[in-house]
Amino acid sequence: MSTILIPTGVQWRKSSYSADAECVECAALGRLQWRKSSYSGDTGGDCVEVAQASDSLVAIRDSKDPHGAVVAVSAGAFADFVAYVR
Repeated sequence: MSTILIPTGVQWRKSSYSADAECVECAALGRLQWRKSSYSGDTGGDCVEVAQASDSLVAIRDSKDPHGAVVAVSAGAFADFVAYVR
């Protein structure tokens, strides 16, 4: 399993959807520079946006819902994913 390094100064909080015994913690990643995939067209369709959250972390979101959920993965895992889908 890979270790993911979160930038320093991150404020963690318990998700309001977590039960007492099974907690999910969330952290804001700050202001990120999001960019659309170079394979996304200009037709407003389904697009994935990515942002480099730190040297070791890549954030991924749905461009149609910019205030929705964000998935963060290690930079190595993201590079492996991109190599696989190409």
